[in-house]
Amino acid sequence: MSDYRRNYVQGGAYFFTVVTEKRINILNNDKARECLRSAFQHCMKEYPFKIDAMVMLPNHIHAIWTLPDDDFDYSKRWGIIKKQFTQLWLAQGGFEIGISKSKQRYRRRGVWQRRFWEHTLRNQDDYNRHFDYLHYNPIKHGVVRHLSDYPYSSFHRCVEQGIYQENWGSKYEAYFDFNELDNLE
Repeated sequence: MSDYRRNYVQGGAYFFTVVTEKRINILNNDKARECLRSAFQHCMKEYPFKIDAMVMLPNHIHAIWTLPDDDFDYSKRWGIIKKQFTQLWLAQGGFEIGISKSKQRYRRRGVWQRRFWEHTLRNQDDYNRHFDYLHYNPIKHGVVRHLSDYPYSSFHRCVEQGIYQENWGSKYEAYFDFNELDNLE
């Protein structure tokens, strides 16, 4: 078993990668987006946090959250979100992959990988690099050529807020060096 320890910082900003079970492509549709939105809203009623940025790819999600000043429990939040999504998704006819009897004993479903990846954002430069990485991900994975064509991302909100220009991903593609961030997934 890994010796990985999560870094919990009250009021911290975090970058997350959450992946579907065996990387099945279930997140590339409006039904999945609505289930995810409902799951987030359900969680945020009891455990509020700010979603700074998010992108939903066919088999994984990247998100940047900022937690309240007196709170650090992002693990509980992801647990609630994944459980609520799974219940909604399956209730609406969404599919899952078969899982082992061992996983069934622990009441696991074939929708999400058990764990998630987290990175505590240390400073503004770290935050900015992950913010750009998150938004560039649909192009990186070859899902679209222009971010403006991808509906499952906070990129559009960022364009409205003046953070990015609408052609940002295509225009600056040659300037990205993701070598140090490529192990995020």
